[in-house]
Amino acid sequence: MSWVSFLLITLIALLPVFLGLAWAQLRVGSRQSALALYRGQLTELDRDKNLGLVSHTDYAAAQLEIQRRLLTADSSVEDVLKTPPATRQSAWLPFFMLGLGIPSCAALLYLSNGHPSLAPEPLAARNTAPDAHTFALIQKLQTSVASFPTDSPSYVPGHTLLGQVEFRSGLTNAAIADWQAALAVQFSPDLALNLAEAMAKRDGRINRDTLNLYRRALAAAPNDAPWRMAVEARIAAGEHDLGEQQ
Repeated sequence: MSWVSFLLITLIALLPVFLGLAWAQLRVGSRQSALALYRGQLTELDRDKNLGLVSHTDYAAAQLEIQRRLLTADSSVEDVLKTPPATRQSAWLPFFMLGLGIPSCAALLYLSNGHPSLAPEPLAARNTAPDAHTFALIQKLQTSVASFPTDSPSYVPGHTLLGQVEFRSGLTNAAIADWQAALAVQFSPDLALNLAEAMAKRDGRINRDTLNLYRRALAAAPNDAPWRMAVEARIAAGEHDLGEQQ
């Protein structure tokens, strides 16, 4: 099915080229139509003169103008008809190269960089574990934060910042654990929102615990919070999904 879509898009993209080719072929035909029109006007002019509908002066002026147009159109046709075959064939060459080259280049790019089995680049980057040096630094930070007692002023900020570092490094489960520890001591709507987003990402859906976090964050958030509408949409989607599961 993907190849059918690819061919359809290619045909749409090449439509201007095909129209250009068709117009090149119809140039002579349009001039021949002009010749037939002017000859018909001469015939009608002769008929009107014989019926006495036009004066001799008007007849001469009209006949001269029609003959001038007829000669102009006829000379244009002669120029086209006298074009050497080699020149006319060379005029088709760019269109042929475009018609063949564009689909070929697109197919090569698709096969090299756009195969459906290739993982999306942003997802691949997120799934990449931190390097050994970064992971060692995170472990040191985890050890330091774990030594804070719950009544320490550094407990909540330490777990919050550690969770941010872990989440950006792809350690989602560790980030969730640290944010949960911080929320258990001091509730913050922004932190609750970050925790709910991390849980939804990990689970691939909004479960009941995540939905409750969204609700608590929305209830405690100020009225001018920039993310209120987004959280309301998350809550509506979660309620809908949980309603279908019941």
